[in-house]
Amino acid sequence: MSQTTKSITDFKSKLAGGGARPNLFEVSIPAFPGAATSFWSAATAETPDPKADNPTSEANENFRFLCKAAQLPASTVASVPVAFRGRELKVAGERTFDPWTVTIINDEDFSLRTAFEGWMNKLSKLNDATGVTSPGSYMTDAYVHQLGRGSSKFAATNDGGGTSAILRTYKFYSIFPTNVSAIELSYDTTNTVEEFTVEFQVQYFSIGETEEVAKGEKTDDETGTKEDNGGITIQ
Repeated sequence: MSQTTKSITDFKSKLAGGGARPNLFEVSIPAFPGAATSFWSAATAETPDPKADNPTSEANENFRFLCKAAQLPASTVASVPVAFRGRELKVAGERTFDPWTVTIINDEDFSLRTAFEGWMNKLSKLNDATGVTSPGSYMTDAYVHQLGRGSSKFAATNDGGGTSAILRTYKFYSIFPTNVSAIELSYDTTNTVEEFTVEFQVQYFSIGETEEVAKGEKTDDETGTKEDNGGITIQ
């Protein structure tokens, strides 16, 4: 038995678009939940994008720029071992969703840190531990977009005329923050901009190449109808 030798040219032909890049992404939280709305500015952005999640949110526009790190989430299903005569049969167990963490650059007006600290204070106040109790009042949705180098997938050039293709979108449902990290201060720290992390608990997420697919709907190009596919893009 033998296998055809693969060359660097063969490999190059398979690396479509030059490969997805981890530094090409954008994170969006279109709106804070009802109890924390006041912390997420509703001022109109100077140049609103009508296709954006929420074109009127100046805070979200700032967040899109200053969120410097995030993750495309892991997909995890536990394994359940079932004993049988000295052996184990592994069957599928429950799906779990890990916390989702973003890293944010801190600007001088502390606008984003203040927003997330305020959101957490609505969950449990600093002075007396009271807070909102209805989940719908303190949970919201978020998106992370993996961007391409060009204006369309597999583009031969990255001269996209000011646009970047969205290769994949993950939508996180009913998230809320459980940790806003410390910012270390020191006389010894130079040539560094402050940053902090926010950890969110996630109920579940959906996956797609567009926001419509990420929400669990896939448009049929021929009929214009939509079908529910569980949020997974069907290739």
